[in-house]
Amino acid sequence: MTIIPLPRMRTLSIGNTPLVMGILNCTPDSFYPGGRAESCAAAVRQAREMISSGADILDIGGESSRPGSAPVSLSTELDRVLPVLNEVRTFSDIPISVDTRKSEVAHRALLAGADIINDISALQEDPEKADIAAEHGAALVLMHMRGTPATMQVSPFYVDPVGEVLKELEAAVEVACKAGVPKNSIILDPGIGFAKRLEDNIAVLRGIPRLRASGFPILIGHSRKSFLGALLADEDGNVRPVEARLAGGLAVSLFAATHGAEILRVHDVAETVDALRVGLFLSSPGESDR
Repeated sequence: MTIIPLPRMRTLSIGNTPLVMGILNCTPDSFYPGGRAESCAAAVRQAREMISSGADILDIGGESSRPGSAPVSLSTELDRVLPVLNEVRTFSDIPISVDTRKSEVAHRALLAGADIINDISALQEDPEKADIAAEHGAALVLMHMRGTPATMQVSPFYVDPVGEVLKELEAAVEVACKAGVPKNSIILDPGIGFAKRLEDNIAVLRGIPRLRASGFPILIGHSRKSFLGALLADEDGNVRPVEARLAGGLAVSLFAATHGAEILRVHDVAETVDALRVGLFLSSPGESDR
C-alpha cells in the first residue's frame, strides 16, 4: 500500500487495484466530443456520474492539450475550472486534480479545494508549480512531453522511448524536490500520445514495469487516444474514430493494471471500473467463483 499525502488531511491510497481518475474536460475543443463539458452545470453532472460510477479521483481541466491546440488565457481557464471545482466541493470530498500548465490556476484551484496538480509540461513551462505544490502540501503529477501541444507531434523521435522518457521525468523530479515537494507526493505520467509516434506509445506501455522500477507511482492516460485509432484501423487503413475506441481503451487499461500502473486516467469511468473488477478478479490466484 502506498499512501500519498494530500492537503486538508486527505490521502490517496494506492493498493493492488489501480485508481481510476475520471477526466472532466471543461472545454469546448477537447479531442473527444463525448468528454466535453461546455458549461458548469454539464461538468457537475459528469462529475456526479463519475463519482457514482466509482471514480477515485476527478481530473478537472480548462484548457485542451490535444495535438495542435492553442493555449487559452488565464482568465478563461480560471472561469472554466473554479466554478466546477467549487460546486463539486459542496457535495463530495473526492480527491480532485487540476490539469493545468499555469501556476496561478494551480494555486487558485488548490485554495478552492483541489488536492493534486497535474502538469503535462513536467515543470518545463512554469517551474513555479513545484513551489505551489510544496506550499499547499499537494501531490504533483509530472507528465512527459516534448514541446507544446501545438508542436509536440512535429516529427517526434526516440531511440529508447522508455529510457528517454524516464530520464527526462527524473530531471523534473529533481526540480520538484529542490522546490520542497516530497518524493512521496510525486506521480509520474509517461505521456501517452504526447510527442510520441505509434511505436513510441506501444514501447512505453510495454515498458510500464521499467517505469515503475523508478519507485514512483505511474499514471497512464490512454483513453480514446489516436494510437488506439491506429491500432484498430480497418484493412484499408482507415483509422478507428474516437467514438469507437472504448473497447481498445479497456484492453489497455487491463494491460496497464496488470503491468504495474497505479492510476488510470480515463473518460469512461463506469466501464473501466467494471473491466478492472472482472479482469483483476480473474487474474487473482486462488480466487474462485462466488
